[in-house]
Amino acid sequence: MDLRETAEQVRFRAELRAWLSARLPAAADGPAPVGGWTGPATRAWLAELHGAGYAGLTWPARYGGRGLPISFQAIYLEEAARVGAGEHGGVIGLGMVGPTIIAVGTAGQKARYLPGILSGQVLFCQGFSEPEAGSDLAAVRTQATLDGDAFVVTGHKVWSSYAHLADRCLLLARTGPADSRHRGLTCLLVDLRAPGVTVRPLRRLPGDADFGEIVLDEVRVPRGDVLGTVGAGWSVAMTTLAHERGTFGFALTARLESQLRRLVATAHAAGRAGDPLLRDRIASVYVDLLALRWTSRRALSRLGACEAPRPESSIVKLRWSQANQRLTALALEVLGPDAALDGDAAYWSGFWQYHQLRSRANSLEGGTSEILRDVLAERVLALPRAR
Repeated sequence: MDLRETAEQVRFRAELRAWLSARLPAAADGPAPVGGWTGPATRAWLAELHGAGYAGLTWPARYGGRGLPISFQAIYLEEAARVGAGEHGGVIGLGMVGPTIIAVGTAGQKARYLPGILSGQVLFCQGFSEPEAGSDLAAVRTQATLDGDAFVVTGHKVWSSYAHLADRCLLLARTGPADSRHRGLTCLLVDLRAPGVTVRPLRRLPGDADFGEIVLDEVRVPRGDVLGTVGAGWSVAMTTLAHERGTFGFALTARLESQLRRLVATAHAAGRAGDPLLRDRIASVYVDLLALRWTSRRALSRLGACEAPRPESSIVKLRWSQANQRLTALALEVLGPDAALDGDAAYWSGFWQYHQLRSRANSLEGGTSEILRDVLAERVLALPRAR
Protein backbone atom coordinates (compact mmCIF):
# COMPACT_ATOMS: atom_id res chain seq x y z
CA MET A 1 0.00 0.00 0.00
CA ASP A 2 1.80 3.14 -1.28
CA LEU A 3 0.55 6.23 0.57
CA ARG A 4 2.82 8.71 -1.19
CA GLU A 5 1.30 11.31 -3.52
CA THR A 6 1.81 11.02 -7.26
CA ALA A 7 3.33 13.83 -9.33
CA GLU A 8 -0.17 14.68 -10.58
CA GLN A 9 -1.49 14.92 -7.02
CA VAL A 10 1.42 17.10 -5.93
CA ARG A 11 0.79 19.44 -8.88
CA PHE A 12 -2.96 19.53 -8.15
CA ARG A 13 -2.33 20.38 -4.49
CA ALA A 14 0.03 23.23 -5.38
CA GLU A 15 -2.40 24.73 -7.90
CA LEU A 16 -5.32 24.39 -5.49
CA ARG A 17 -3.36 25.90 -2.61
CA ALA A 18 -2.46 28.94 -4.72
CA TRP A 19 -6.06 29.38 -5.88
CA LEU A 20 -7.49 29.09 -2.36
CA SER A 21 -4.90 31.39 -0.84
CA ALA A 22 -5.77 34.09 -3.39
CA ARG A 23 -9.47 33.93 -2.49
CA LEU A 24 -9.35 33.05 1.20
CA PRO A 25 -6.16 34.65 2.44
CA ALA A 26 -6.75 34.05 6.18
CA ALA A 27 -3.74 32.16 7.49
CA ALA A 28 -4.32 28.88 9.26
CA ASP A 29 -2.65 30.25 12.39
CA GLY A 30 -4.73 33.44 12.48
CA PRO A 31 -8.35 34.50 12.84
CA ALA A 32 -10.94 32.44 11.00
CA PRO A 33 -14.66 32.90 10.33
CA VAL A 34 -16.92 32.10 13.28
CA GLY A 35 -20.36 30.68 12.58
CA GLY A 36 -22.02 29.27 9.49
CA TRP A 37 -22.38 30.30 5.86
CA THR A 38 -25.30 32.33 4.53
CA GLY A 39 -27.25 31.21 1.47
CA PRO A 40 -25.87 33.90 -0.87
CA ALA A 41 -22.29 33.27 0.31
CA THR A 42 -22.71 29.52 -0.27
CA ARG A 43 -24.05 30.00 -3.79
CA ALA A 44 -21.33 32.50 -4.67
CA TRP A 45 -18.59 30.20 -3.35
CA LEU A 46 -19.97 27.21 -5.27
CA ALA A 47 -20.08 29.29 -8.44
CA GLU A 48 -16.40 30.16 -7.93
CA LEU A 49 -15.48 26.52 -7.27
CA HIS A 50 -17.36 25.44 -10.38
CA GLY A 51 -15.74 28.08 -12.55
CA ALA A 52 -12.29 27.03 -11.38
CA GLY A 53 -12.97 23.31 -11.84
CA TYR A 54 -12.97 22.39 -8.15
CA ALA A 55 -16.64 21.39 -7.86
CA GLY A 56 -17.54 17.79 -8.62
CA LEU A 57 -13.92 16.66 -8.74
CA THR A 58 -14.86 12.97 -8.73
CA TRP A 59 -18.01 13.30 -10.85
CA PRO A 60 -17.78 11.82 -14.37
CA ALA A 61 -16.85 14.38 -17.01
CA ARG A 62 -20.09 13.79 -18.91
CA TYR A 63 -21.99 15.21 -15.92
CA GLY A 64 -19.79 18.29 -15.55
CA GLY A 65 -17.15 16.88 -13.23
CA ARG A 66 -13.46 16.14 -13.74
CA GLY A 67 -13.55 12.37 -13.29
CA LEU A 68 -10.65 12.39 -10.83
CA PRO A 69 -9.94 9.67 -8.24
CA ILE A 70 -11.31 10.18 -4.75
CA SER A 71 -7.82 11.07 -3.50
CA PHE A 72 -8.13 14.46 -5.23
CA GLN A 73 -11.29 15.22 -3.27
CA ALA A 74 -9.36 14.39 -0.11
CA ILE A 75 -6.66 16.86 -1.13
CA TYR A 76 -9.29 19.54 -1.66
CA LEU A 77 -10.71 18.95 1.82
CA GLU A 78 -7.25 19.24 3.39
CA GLU A 79 -6.41 22.47 1.62
CA ALA A 80 -9.83 24.05 2.20
CA ALA A 81 -9.51 23.39 5.92
CA ARG A 82 -5.99 24.85 5.92
CA VAL A 83 -7.27 28.26 4.80
CA GLY A 84 -10.42 28.15 6.92
CA ALA A 85 -12.91 27.60 4.09
CA GLY A 86 -14.76 25.06 6.19
CA GLU A 87 -17.94 23.20 5.37
CA HIS A 88 -20.74 25.01 3.55
CA GLY A 89 -24.33 24.39 2.49
CA GLY A 90 -23.32 22.94 -0.85
CA VAL A 91 -21.54 19.88 0.51
CA ILE A 92 -24.70 17.77 0.72
CA GLY A 93 -25.43 18.23 -2.98
CA LEU A 94 -21.83 17.94 -4.19
CA GLY A 95 -20.74 15.08 -1.97
CA MET A 96 -23.89 13.04 -1.39
CA VAL A 97 -27.01 13.84 -3.42
CA GLY A 98 -25.25 14.53 -6.73
CA PRO A 99 -23.28 11.25 -6.74
CA THR A 100 -26.46 9.37 -5.76
CA ILE A 101 -28.41 10.92 -8.64
CA ILE A 102 -25.54 9.96 -10.95
CA ALA A 103 -25.70 6.38 -9.63
CA VAL A 104 -29.46 5.73 -9.63
CA GLY A 105 -31.24 8.76 -11.11
CA THR A 106 -33.10 8.94 -14.40
CA ALA A 107 -31.73 10.82 -17.41
CA GLY A 108 -34.29 13.56 -16.72
CA GLN A 109 -33.25 13.87 -13.07
CA LYS A 110 -29.59 14.10 -14.03
CA ALA A 111 -30.28 16.85 -16.57
CA ARG A 112 -32.55 18.71 -14.17
CA TYR A 113 -30.46 18.67 -11.00
CA LEU A 114 -26.77 18.02 -11.65
CA PRO A 115 -25.85 21.30 -13.40
CA GLY A 116 -27.55 23.33 -10.65
CA ILE A 117 -25.81 21.38 -7.87
CA LEU A 118 -22.41 22.05 -9.45
CA SER A 119 -23.02 25.76 -9.98
CA GLY A 120 -24.70 26.47 -6.64
CA GLN A 121 -28.07 27.28 -8.18
CA VAL A 122 -29.68 24.27 -6.46
CA LEU A 123 -28.83 23.55 -2.81
CA PHE A 124 -29.81 20.20 -1.32
CA CYS A 125 -30.24 18.96 2.23
CA GLN A 126 -30.82 15.41 3.43
CA GLY A 127 -34.02 14.32 5.19
CA PHE A 128 -33.25 10.99 6.84
CA SER A 129 -33.34 11.43 10.64
CA GLU A 130 -36.63 11.86 12.51
CA PRO A 131 -37.52 12.67 16.13
CA GLU A 132 -38.28 8.98 16.79
CA ALA A 133 -35.84 7.50 14.27
CA GLY A 134 -32.45 9.15 14.52
CA SER A 135 -29.91 6.36 14.16
CA ASP A 136 -32.42 3.71 13.06
CA LEU A 137 -33.37 4.66 9.50
CA ALA A 138 -35.51 1.54 9.12
CA ALA A 139 -37.85 3.07 11.73
CA VAL A 140 -38.70 6.10 9.55
CA ARG A 141 -42.34 7.14 9.99
CA THR A 142 -42.76 9.93 7.43
CA GLN A 143 -45.52 8.60 5.19
CA ALA A 144 -45.74 8.92 1.40
CA THR A 145 -49.00 7.74 -0.18
CA LEU A 146 -49.48 7.53 -3.94
CA ASP A 147 -52.34 9.70 -5.21
CA GLY A 148 -52.58 9.75 -8.99
CA ASP A 149 -49.31 11.03 -10.43
CA ALA A 150 -47.90 12.23 -7.10
CA PHE A 151 -46.99 11.03 -3.63
CA VAL A 152 -48.62 12.85 -0.72
CA VAL A 153 -46.03 13.17 2.04
CA THR A 154 -46.69 13.85 5.73
CA GLY A 155 -44.08 13.66 8.45
CA HIS A 156 -41.28 15.35 10.38
CA LYS A 157 -37.53 15.38 9.73
CA VAL A 158 -34.92 16.76 12.11
CA TRP A 159 -31.16 17.52 12.27
CA SER A 160 -31.03 18.21 8.52
CA SER A 161 -27.84 20.13 7.83
CA TYR A 162 -28.41 23.43 6.00
CA ALA A 163 -32.13 22.76 5.56
CA HIS A 164 -32.88 26.46 6.00
CA LEU A 165 -30.63 27.26 3.01
CA ALA A 166 -31.72 24.40 0.76
CA ASP A 167 -34.00 24.40 -2.26
CA ARG A 168 -34.52 20.64 -2.31
CA CYS A 169 -34.34 17.71 0.08
CA LEU A 170 -33.36 14.10 -0.55
CA LEU A 171 -36.05 12.65 1.69
CA LEU A 172 -36.54 9.10 2.94
CA ALA A 173 -40.22 8.21 3.38
CA ARG A 174 -42.30 5.14 4.06
CA THR A 175 -44.38 3.94 1.12
CA GLY A 176 -44.98 0.45 2.50
CA PRO A 177 -46.66 -0.78 5.69
CA ALA A 178 -45.22 0.27 9.05
CA ASP A 179 -43.90 -3.22 9.81
CA SER A 180 -42.04 -3.54 6.49
CA ARG A 181 -38.97 -1.77 7.96
CA HIS A 182 -36.31 -1.12 5.29
CA ARG A 183 -38.29 -2.93 2.58
CA GLY A 184 -41.02 -0.25 2.53
CA LEU A 185 -38.96 2.90 2.07
CA THR A 186 -38.65 5.25 -0.91
CA CYS A 187 -36.36 8.23 -1.60
CA LEU A 188 -37.94 11.41 -2.93
CA LEU A 189 -36.48 14.67 -4.25
CA VAL A 190 -38.73 17.14 -2.44
CA ASP A 191 -39.16 20.82 -3.33
CA LEU A 192 -38.81 22.70 -0.02
CA ARG A 193 -40.78 25.64 -1.47
CA ALA A 194 -43.83 23.45 -2.15
CA PRO A 195 -47.11 24.06 -0.29
CA GLY A 196 -47.23 22.20 3.02
CA VAL A 197 -43.46 22.36 3.73
CA THR A 198 -42.24 24.22 6.82
CA VAL A 199 -38.51 24.54 7.50
CA ARG A 200 -37.30 25.82 10.86
CA PRO A 201 -33.65 26.42 11.79
CA LEU A 202 -32.47 24.70 14.98
CA ARG A 203 -30.30 27.05 17.01
CA ARG A 204 -27.26 25.35 18.48
CA LEU A 205 -25.39 26.01 21.70
CA PRO A 206 -22.92 28.47 20.10
CA GLY A 207 -25.86 30.52 18.78
CA ASP A 208 -25.82 29.65 15.06
CA ALA A 209 -28.20 27.39 13.17
CA ASP A 210 -26.67 25.08 10.56
CA PHE A 211 -29.22 22.35 11.32
CA GLY A 212 -32.93 22.51 10.68
CA GLU A 213 -36.17 20.60 11.02
CA ILE A 214 -38.61 19.96 8.18
CA VAL A 215 -42.34 19.50 8.73
CA LEU A 216 -44.34 18.10 5.80
CA ASP A 217 -48.13 18.39 5.80
CA GLU A 218 -49.68 16.62 2.79
CA VAL A 219 -46.94 17.77 0.44
CA ARG A 220 -47.42 16.61 -3.15
CA VAL A 221 -44.26 15.22 -4.72
CA PRO A 222 -44.48 14.30 -8.42
CA ARG A 223 -43.82 10.65 -9.14
CA GLY A 224 -41.01 11.77 -11.44
CA ASP A 225 -39.13 12.92 -8.32
CA VAL A 226 -38.77 9.39 -6.94
CA LEU A 227 -35.04 8.69 -6.82
CA GLY A 228 -34.44 5.06 -7.72
CA THR A 229 -37.55 2.90 -7.60
CA VAL A 230 -40.50 2.81 -5.22
CA GLY A 231 -39.65 0.57 -2.27
CA ALA A 232 -35.89 0.71 -2.92
CA GLY A 233 -35.27 3.69 -0.66
CA TRP A 234 -33.05 1.75 1.73
CA SER A 235 -30.60 0.92 -1.05
CA VAL A 236 -30.61 4.53 -2.27
CA ALA A 237 -30.02 5.80 1.27
CA MET A 238 -27.07 3.43 1.71
CA THR A 239 -25.60 4.69 -1.56
CA THR A 240 -25.92 8.26 -0.26
CA LEU A 241 -24.26 7.42 3.07
CA ALA A 242 -21.46 5.54 1.32
CA HIS A 243 -20.60 8.70 -0.61
CA GLU A 244 -20.72 10.71 2.61
CA ARG A 245 -18.23 8.38 4.28
CA GLY A 246 -15.84 8.17 1.34
CA THR A 247 -13.79 11.20 2.39
CA PHE A 248 -15.39 11.67 5.80
CA GLY A 249 -12.19 10.91 7.67
CA PHE A 250 -10.15 13.32 5.57
CA ALA A 251 -12.55 16.18 6.21
CA LEU A 252 -12.46 15.61 9.96
CA THR A 253 -8.68 15.13 10.10
CA ALA A 254 -8.09 18.28 8.06
CA ARG A 255 -10.26 20.29 10.45
CA LEU A 256 -8.39 18.92 13.47
CA GLU A 257 -5.02 19.76 11.90
CA SER A 258 -6.16 23.33 11.24
CA GLN A 259 -7.40 23.67 14.82
CA LEU A 260 -4.14 22.29 16.19
CA ARG A 261 -2.14 24.92 14.31
CA ARG A 262 -4.36 27.60 15.80
CA LEU A 263 -3.91 26.11 19.28
CA VAL A 264 -0.12 26.34 18.92
CA ALA A 265 -0.45 29.95 17.76
CA THR A 266 -2.67 30.66 20.78
CA ALA A 267 -0.09 29.16 23.14
CA HIS A 268 2.59 31.43 21.68
CA ALA A 269 0.33 34.50 21.88
CA ALA A 270 -0.50 33.72 25.52
CA GLY A 271 3.19 33.34 26.38
CA ARG A 272 2.79 29.68 27.34
CA ALA A 273 4.62 27.97 24.50
CA GLY A 274 7.43 26.96 26.86
CA ASP A 275 5.17 25.35 29.48
CA PRO A 276 6.26 21.65 29.53
CA LEU A 277 2.90 20.38 30.77
CA LEU A 278 1.05 22.28 28.05
CA ARG A 279 3.50 21.08 25.41
CA ASP A 280 2.88 17.49 26.54
CA ARG A 281 -0.89 17.88 26.20
CA ILE A 282 -0.55 19.48 22.77
CA ALA A 283 1.75 16.63 21.76
CA SER A 284 -0.95 14.16 22.81
CA VAL A 285 -3.42 15.81 20.43
CA TYR A 286 -0.77 15.72 17.72
CA VAL A 287 -0.34 11.97 18.19
CA ASP A 288 -4.10 11.55 17.80
CA LEU A 289 -3.96 13.66 14.64
CA LEU A 290 -1.24 11.47 13.11
CA ALA A 291 -3.17 8.30 13.93
CA LEU A 292 -6.33 9.75 12.36
CA ARG A 293 -4.44 10.95 9.29
CA TRP A 294 -2.88 7.57 8.52
CA THR A 295 -6.07 5.68 9.30
CA SER A 296 -7.87 7.93 6.81
CA ARG A 297 -5.15 7.41 4.21
CA ARG A 298 -5.38 3.65 4.68
CA ALA A 299 -9.13 3.80 4.09
CA LEU A 300 -8.62 6.03 1.05
CA SER A 301 -6.09 3.61 -0.40
CA ARG A 302 -8.62 0.79 -0.14
CA LEU A 303 -11.35 2.88 -1.76
CA GLY A 304 -8.94 3.78 -4.57
CA ALA A 305 -8.38 0.08 -5.14
CA CYS A 306 -12.17 -0.39 -5.32
CA GLU A 307 -12.29 -2.38 -2.10
CA ALA A 308 -15.43 -2.33 0.03
CA PRO A 309 -15.44 0.29 2.82
CA ARG A 310 -14.15 -1.02 6.13
CA PRO A 311 -14.64 0.30 9.67
CA GLU A 312 -12.02 3.05 9.43
CA SER A 313 -14.64 5.79 9.01
CA SER A 314 -16.35 4.79 12.27
CA ILE A 315 -13.00 4.70 14.09
CA VAL A 316 -11.98 8.11 12.74
CA LYS A 317 -15.31 9.71 13.60
CA LEU A 318 -15.23 8.37 17.16
CA ARG A 319 -11.64 9.33 17.92
CA TRP A 320 -11.88 12.69 16.14
CA SER A 321 -14.86 13.79 18.25
CA GLN A 322 -12.92 13.00 21.42
CA ALA A 323 -9.73 14.71 20.21
CA ASN A 324 -11.51 17.84 19.00
CA GLN A 325 -13.41 18.24 22.27
CA ARG A 326 -10.15 17.92 24.21
CA LEU A 327 -8.40 20.40 21.93
CA THR A 328 -11.02 23.14 22.22
CA ALA A 329 -11.24 22.74 26.00
CA LEU A 330 -7.43 22.98 26.19
CA ALA A 331 -7.49 26.19 24.12
CA LEU A 332 -9.74 27.85 26.70
CA GLU A 333 -7.39 26.70 29.46
CA VAL A 334 -4.53 28.36 27.59
CA LEU A 335 -6.47 31.61 27.43
CA GLY A 336 -7.00 31.50 31.20
CA PRO A 337 -9.19 34.33 32.56
CA ASP A 338 -9.44 35.80 29.03
CA ALA A 339 -11.58 32.79 28.05
CA ALA A 340 -14.49 34.51 29.82
CA LEU A 341 -14.39 37.44 27.38
CA ASP A 342 -16.82 37.60 24.49
CA GLY A 343 -17.30 39.48 21.24
CA ASP A 344 -14.58 41.80 19.92
CA ALA A 345 -12.82 41.80 23.29
CA ALA A 346 -12.22 38.05 23.12
CA TYR A 347 -9.16 36.43 21.55
CA TRP A 348 -9.79 36.16 17.77
CA SER A 349 -13.26 37.62 18.42
CA GLY A 350 -14.39 34.56 20.36
CA PHE A 351 -13.03 31.91 18.00
CA TRP A 352 -12.19 29.39 20.73
CA GLN A 353 -15.33 30.12 22.77
CA TYR A 354 -17.43 29.36 19.69
CA HIS A 355 -15.60 26.15 18.81
CA GLN A 356 -15.59 24.81 22.35
CA LEU A 357 -19.38 25.09 22.45
CA ARG A 358 -19.68 23.76 18.90
CA SER A 359 -17.55 20.72 19.73
CA ARG A 360 -20.12 19.41 22.21
CA ALA A 361 -22.18 18.18 19.26
CA ASN A 362 -19.27 16.23 17.77
CA SER A 363 -20.12 13.09 19.73
CA LEU A 364 -23.75 13.24 18.51
CA GLU A 365 -23.73 14.31 14.85
CA GLY A 366 -22.83 11.95 12.04
CA GLY A 367 -23.48 8.93 14.25
CA THR A 368 -23.40 9.11 18.02
CA SER A 369 -20.34 7.80 19.83
CA GLU A 370 -22.51 5.12 21.47
CA ILE A 371 -23.77 3.87 18.11
CA LEU A 372 -20.23 3.87 16.67
CA ARG A 373 -18.94 1.85 19.62
CA ASP A 374 -21.74 -0.67 19.05
CA VAL A 375 -20.85 -0.90 15.35
CA LEU A 376 -17.18 -1.49 16.09
CA ALA A 377 -17.92 -3.96 18.88
CA GLU A 378 -20.34 -6.05 16.84
CA ARG A 379 -18.91 -5.82 13.31
CA VAL A 380 -15.18 -5.62 13.99
CA LEU A 381 -14.62 -7.35 17.32
CA ALA A 382 -17.53 -9.78 16.83
CA LEU A 383 -18.80 -9.16 20.36
CA PRO A 384 -22.39 -10.18 21.22
CA ARG A 385 -25.13 -7.61 20.68
CA ALA A 386 -25.76 -5.35 23.67
CA ARG A 387 -29.51 -5.39 23.14
